[in-house]
Amino acid sequence: MLESDGPGGAEVVMFQLSEELRRKGHEVVHVGPAEGEGWLGGLFREAGFASETFHLDRPVDFRALAALTETLRKARVDVVHSHEFTMCVYGAAAANRLGIPHVTTMHGNQKMMDKLRRRVALRWAFRKARLVVGCSDATSRDVEQGLGLEPGAIHPIRNGVPERPGERRLVREELELADDELLIAAVGNVVVRKGHLVLLQALATLEDEGLDVPWRVAVAGDKRDATEAIEALIAERGWAGRVHLLGARDDVPHLLAAADVFTMPSLWEGLPLAVLEAMFAGLPIIASRTSGIPEAISSDEYGLLAAPGDVPDLAKHLGAVLRDRELRARLGTSARERALAEFTVSVMTDRYLASYRGERA
Repeated sequence: MLESDGPGGAEVVMFQLSEELRRKGHEVVHVGPAEGEGWLGGLFREAGFASETFHLDRPVDFRALAALTETLRKARVDVVHSHEFTMCVYGAAAANRLGIPHVTTMHGNQKMMDKLRRRVALRWAFRKARLVVGCSDATSRDVEQGLGLEPGAIHPIRNGVPERPGERRLVREELELADDELLIAAVGNVVVRKGHLVLLQALATLEDEGLDVPWRVAVAGDKRDATEAIEALIAERGWAGRVHLLGARDDVPHLLAAADVFTMPSLWEGLPLAVLEAMFAGLPIIASRTSGIPEAISSDEYGLLAAPGDVPDLAKHLGAVLRDRELRARLGTSARERALAEFTVSVMTDRYLASYRGERA
């Protein structure tokens, strides 16, 4: 169960987990909002899953709780797995009514603890859960500290992603890239916290310092609240043909295959799937040292990390990778090896199956 159904990291994790659970012999029923965007529900239905909806008229809606409880009862579920704040609370209440286990996952949404009533609701829901999971060690610790919980109250299960090979030529031909142009890829909605503006400011710094490596940038993600500032910088620098805001894309594997460097300059994150996908693609990664990212890029062996929001620090690491072909190859190879060992969907799913049984894998 998840309270949103537009394209996003938590939504993708939920769908990929469901696919892997089905491959391992289990039955999954998706529950999402009746008034949402419909993207995730459509994905589940197209893949042959049962998909149910809930309707909330107000934050505390007992009629919605009754309807949700009846939905779960009719589906004869054995375990309720909720994701994020709203479904964590309603899932706890519905599962408690039915006397079945409830597991809940927090994906790193910092706004979920910004009000006292939300913190009270979460603490109540956590007490009712068989296990509370954070998508990374950092997310688990942040939630524990935000709610005043004992260390270890939130159990980390790191995200995993499937390996999805792409074809290098497709996006490079679309963008009309020359063979010697290095493509810097970023994946994520164009919002302030994703740090795309910081990335462009770092590139401006490198250009002003005389960087002589030909580069382009491609950002895959919905154009949202940071778009205006980014477009202003693009116009100021004369980069209209060099920085491409592609919007939401369903061909990210092809974008990663076309890229030479991957960046994730976020101000904060959970454990972003885009970083894991870039690791599987064998790309050198330049990212922020924040939240769950250092759990994937745990040393300079797997990528280079800059302080979040620090333009000179990001420029230093980005410049090193753009200038050094051997460094790009070494970082990309090591990142892929780590992804295959630690961040597959199968590994993530096995850990969740243990949590459904009340174990800490």
